[in-house]
Amino acid sequence: MAAISAKLVKELREITGAGMMDCKKALTETDGDIDKAVDLLREKGMAKAAKKADRVAAEGLAQVKVEGNKAVILEVNSETDFVAKNDQFVQLISTLADHLLKNNPSTVEEALSQNLEGQDQKVEEFINSAIAKIGEKISLRRFTIVDKADDENFGAYLHMGGRIAVLTKVKGGDESIAKDVAMHVAAVNPRYLSKDQVSQEEAAHEKEVLKQQALNEGKPEKIVEKMVEGRMKKFFQEICLVDQNFVKDPDVTVSKYLANHHASAEGFVRYEVGEGMEKRQENFAEEVKAQMKQ
Repeated sequence: MAAISAKLVKELREITGAGMMDCKKALTETDGDIDKAVDLLREKGMAKAAKKADRVAAEGLAQVKVEGNKAVILEVNSETDFVAKNDQFVQLISTLADHLLKNNPSTVEEALSQNLEGQDQKVEEFINSAIAKIGEKISLRRFTIVDKADDENFGAYLHMGGRIAVLTKVKGGDESIAKDVAMHVAAVNPRYLSKDQVSQEEAAHEKEVLKQQALNEGKPEKIVEKMVEGRMKKFFQEICLVDQNFVKDPDVTVSKYLANHHASAEGFVRYEVGEGMEKRQENFAEEVKAQMKQ
């Protein structure tokens, strides 16, 4: 079996909050499988986190644009945060948002191959010309186009200058109610709209981890099922938007807040710049050594 690297131990510590030796032991027992190690630490009651943390790394901006009954949320990446604050970069995102709203591509590839709205060049060529001017790699990473009915409202919210963007769709209520929910989504980061969106596999996996956790705590088997039932309810409350305590009024859930305003949640999209992307590891000493060998 390969030795467990310090980098892997550090990553597991960041995910779970468990001690270094506990992390190393868990990785050794699971042959370096980080997901299994997270489960093992949770079963032993040593882990604080319920899911693998996203490794946020890449720079860039996320943006939301609404036009009538149509809206788009998109993420455009750059190599540095400095470029993400550049006026040319901000204008580029606005131009791409307009194009996406008017041309309805279904994938990034399709969007790049389309003629830019009102221009005699492809979207990909437009981005490449911006790269030449700005001097950094820029890429349209993802987007979602959402339509709504007349009795529905969009909520758009940008946090940290576009580091996080949220688009919500709410039936009833008004735009301010939908925006309140978007602010909640930005702050709390739910994974699902409601319990029925959680797959049976994920729910079963969580139930098994919680069961082992309760047994490892030395609880009698006859009360374990009751405990697991209660903890599963808490699990759904943590990950499902409508069951979460509303961030602006924790005494009510999001669904109750909406109901109080004659509204209900229809859906949401939350983009956090760089989530799930590996950050390029800069090692200045290695870089200097490599240059000296040339």
